[in-house]
Amino acid sequence: MKKKSEIKKIVLAYSGGLDTSIIIPWLKENYNNPEIIAVSGDVGQAGELEGLEEKALKTGASKLIVADLTDEMVDEVIIPSLKMGADYETYLLGTAFARPVIGKKLAEIALAEGADAVCHGCTGKGNDQVRFELAVKRFAPDMTIIAPWREWDIKSRDEEIDFAEAHQVPLKISRETNYSKDKNLWHLSHEGLDLEDPANEPDYDKPGFLEMGISPMQAPDKPTYVTLGFEKGVPMSLNGQSMKASKIIEKLNKLGGENGIGIIDIVENRLVGMKDRGVYETPGGSILYKAHEQLEMITVDKDTLHVKQKLAVDYADLIYNGKWYSPLQEALTAFANESNKFVTGSVKLKLYKGNIIPAGTTSPYSLYSENLVTFGESDYDQGQAAGFINLWGLPIKVQALREQGRL
Repeated sequence: MKKKSEIKKIVLAYSGGLDTSIIIPWLKENYNNPEIIAVSGDVGQAGELEGLEEKALKTGASKLIVADLTDEMVDEVIIPSLKMGADYETYLLGTAFARPVIGKKLAEIALAEGADAVCHGCTGKGNDQVRFELAVKRFAPDMTIIAPWREWDIKSRDEEIDFAEAHQVPLKISRETNYSKDKNLWHLSHEGLDLEDPANEPDYDKPGFLEMGISPMQAPDKPTYVTLGFEKGVPMSLNGQSMKASKIIEKLNKLGGENGIGIIDIVENRLVGMKDRGVYETPGGSILYKAHEQLEMITVDKDTLHVKQKLAVDYADLIYNGKWYSPLQEALTAFANESNKFVTGSVKLKLYKGNIIPAGTTSPYSLYSENLVTFGESDYDQGQAAGFINLWGLPIKVQALREQGRL
């Protein structure tokens, strides 16, 4: 860790939101006027990048670097997680998916620019501080990390706004709309304000609250059908049209959003130990997870599927807890890839007022046999079940005999 006086150049994870907007002038004042290189990871947040360079330069940055990380996030983090079926307490890991690739890029740029430190705007209460810093430690283990929320005297988002106004830092929010939000291609999160009390119902119909779609109450009365094609667990096509996975997610976001899909309201267990309430929008991701789950039902054998479902909890914990760049991730990802080698086929879903309804699944590698399971005439010899049950139930029978003194 370098002393403040030794830090001449800082790479800042910059989103242009409230935290990182005021960090630039704060660093200038509290770290002897260092050079600030602002770095924004483009992970599919679209319009949030507009005007970012001008804002960063006006508030004191020497330059803004925008790194295109969308496909890396999708192909290297989201797709393996989809194959594993990983979710954290029903949360589809939207923020956690983006942080590893952004943290890695921060480390790479800091090394390339000869920076003395990396800085982020995460609070000391949240998960993202861990995710960013573990990624930096993996790729720049000797790099000094600055986390202003763990240093400064600012105590609340209201005080952050006070600081911004005093330093003429432009903001897109007001005190009334001051939700803490994080957006990428996969999701949008909402925290803070009225959501801090779990007794409060989120006002989904309030203009401007939901951004990726509409509430189920406002969704059309007519359903929308989508058909997804997979190869070895990877989404390859939407409605018969081949396209890369990130484009499929983008289009599913629109279709899902229009039908009120993928909105959840949960109280989750943060890594640092406290419970946190959040509302998440994940329209395209929710559809993809459902489609993949349907295809696995007919293509993956029972033992593998059940073990994968157990490992999915560990995989989600690993991602949520910031340990993406770890040997365990590599091992579990290898299992996810192997278990998905026959997850190829087509899944049709009906989207209707917040619901994702299965509408038909086919695969050239299906393990489903209508001949075996039919209620009609079949080649299956039902008489064989008696012997199976006798052997399967033998330990239970022996225990009963012991209790009756008949052994």
